[in-house]
Amino acid sequence: MGKIVVSVNVTLDGVVQDPSGDEGFKQGGWFDFERAGEEWAKTEYAEALGAEALLLGRRSYEWFAGRWATRTGEWADRLRSLPKYVVSSTLVDPDWNNSTVLKGETLDEVSKLKRELDGEIVVYASGQLASTLMEHDLVDELRLMVYPVVLGAGERLFGEISDTKSTRLVDTQAVGDALVLLTYEVVRNA
Repeated sequence: MGKIVVSVNVTLDGVVQDPSGDEGFKQGGWFDFERAGEEWAKTEYAEALGAEALLLGRRSYEWFAGRWATRTGEWADRLRSLPKYVVSSTLVDPDWNNSTVLKGETLDEVSKLKRELDGEIVVYASGQLASTLMEHDLVDELRLMVYPVVLGAGERLFGEISDTKSTRLVDTQAVGDALVLLTYEVVRNA
């Protein structure tokens, strides 16, 4: 059985919107990749090595494909080789290696994916998808790479959820001298 892992960059106040500054959000560009440094890259590469597949929303898929499809190196090779599943009603013919658009109802398709795959199915940077999966108890683990900035505005990872979702801290890791990776297991009600 697969395990859905939501892995996101987040500010201290929970904002996930526009970390790279590409979306036009006035406070976008808050994730300073230079400051994050080599330790961040090593941590992200290790996560990719541990993944069985990637699960992405369309916008995140397009962002990653636009940056990683032509890069070189072990990390880029790993991302290219991973199966990538895209939740989209508009994307028809994905062009990044090993990419499949999930047809049908999102929750059914993701549930099927969890049954068919063994290992981690990592959801990168797909806020709307992550929120939907959390709402419907399909997320098993959260990995929050916390960047030391407070924005005071912007989309939060889980803006509106209809019910409380409990988690349990399972790991903390300092990443370089600026970041911390918090790993939470989602606790299911018995």
